[in-house]
Amino acid sequence: MPRTARIDIPGLLQHVIVRGIERRDIFFDDNDRRLFLERLSKLLAETGTECLAWALMSNHFHLLLCPRVTKLSVFMRRLLTGYAIVFNLQHKRSGHLFQNRYKSIACQEDAYLLELIRYIHLNPLRVGLAKTIDELDSYPWSGHAVLMGKQELSGQSIDDVLLLFDHKKKVARQAYRDFVIDGIKQGKRDDLVGGGLRRSQGARSMGEYEAYDEKILGSGEFVEGLWREAESSEIYVSNISLDEMMQRAADTLQVKVELLRQKTRTKELADVRAAICYLAVRMCNFSGVAVARALNMTRSGVSVAVKRGEVIVSGNPTLRGKLID
Repeated sequence: MPRTARIDIPGLLQHVIVRGIERRDIFFDDNDRRLFLERLSKLLAETGTECLAWALMSNHFHLLLCPRVTKLSVFMRRLLTGYAIVFNLQHKRSGHLFQNRYKSIACQEDAYLLELIRYIHLNPLRVGLAKTIDELDSYPWSGHAVLMGKQELSGQSIDDVLLLFDHKKKVARQAYRDFVIDGIKQGKRDDLVGGGLRRSQGARSMGEYEAYDEKILGSGEFVEGLWREAESSEIYVSNISLDEMMQRAADTLQVKVELLRQKTRTKELADVRAAICYLAVRMCNFSGVAVARALNMTRSGVSVAVKRGEVIVSGNPTLRGKLID
């Protein structure tokens, strides 16, 4: 049965869409956009929130966020309230600026991260605010130009995204740009705005659908996992560093910590690496990129390992105590 409550869990990728009340403009000019981005940038730093993509339209905007410590609801309340107050003062108006509550879609990172970055960054081109890909490369009101090195936004996760394409920044930028160009012909992507598998898998008989939630974009297994996590009353954040966690793991296995950074087929080592990924991302709110660097893995590899690590830690509760408690 579809849930109506938001899924607001630290470490979860969220696609946020905010529209003006009655679809009115929320940015009248470039000064409004600059004021909004200044506030966004400041809050990203203050709250430890990752921003992987963004685009400002005239009457709405898109953000792809991964809150690490502060809940998304707290972040968005500060962002929207602060901007609305300044906007009303600047334009001598009063009353609500935004339409109802913002829309947030919890997203399965390993399956949808790159697709969402491309989808969000193509919005200005899709609606004609940028006429060509060359214009989009320098368009100042989208995170695409920041990734291309033509604009700046302090707090946007540039390296995290480019590392998904290549370790060399120049090569990564070209590969990312080619990826964006390949998405132009796809047009509007209704399958990227939530609804579990009902939209992403197309028309099927109702009996074949997996777990489904309008506010979640991901597989049925992912949806069910988020439901369980959201219903859990446990909220735990450890202050342990990644280095200390890895040292504890090495001590437990009685091996050198460098061995944890090597790919191995030894089940015991592989299981502990997966457990580190799960505990670091889900329990300690480290970014996937930080964990990937520490363990010499790819970000997508960490995402896969998190799922496996959850099963391992559930089956061996004492492991969590050895690594982070």
